[in-house]
Amino acid sequence: MADVELPDGRHLDHTVIRLRPVAVAAVVNDRDEVLLLWRHRFITGAWGWELPSGGIGEGEDAAAAAARELEEETGWRPGPMKLLLAVDPMPGISTSHHRVYWSDHADYVGPPEDGFESARREWVPLSQVPDLVARGEIRNANAVAALMVLHHLRRS
Repeated sequence: MADVELPDGRHLDHTVIRLRPVAVAAVVNDRDEVLLLWRHRFITGAWGWELPSGGIGEGEDAAAAAARELEEETGWRPGPMKLLLAVDPMPGISTSHHRVYWSDHADYVGPPEDGFESARREWVPLSQVPDLVARGEIRNANAVAALMVLHHLRRS
């Protein structure tokens, strides 16, 4: 709980969840497919497609963290990572800041080190993203934002 002072000087108690920054990685291949993870989230009890992501270590470069997470979770090593967007998924309650990076190619280097984090990893056509979001198969806020931006950019 935090004591929050409103602009008019009033105070109120407010829940604040403090989290370290998160790096998110997307790779789009030359067939306009994006590498996604199919995973279960026990908190919501839901299965869905997500982008590889994880906490940025103290002093770690965010782009390097995104590349590391992609390789650990998928077994694919991305090319140079470019900043796509930065989002604060829950700014009314959390300090969590997500930086999403993307690359236009990756090389398969072997089975994922953190393969236990997802049931499968697949290249999914970007053209399917709006329908997957509409059906609730992509629910993670950073993935929805990033994939919709990539879908738009790659169609332009």
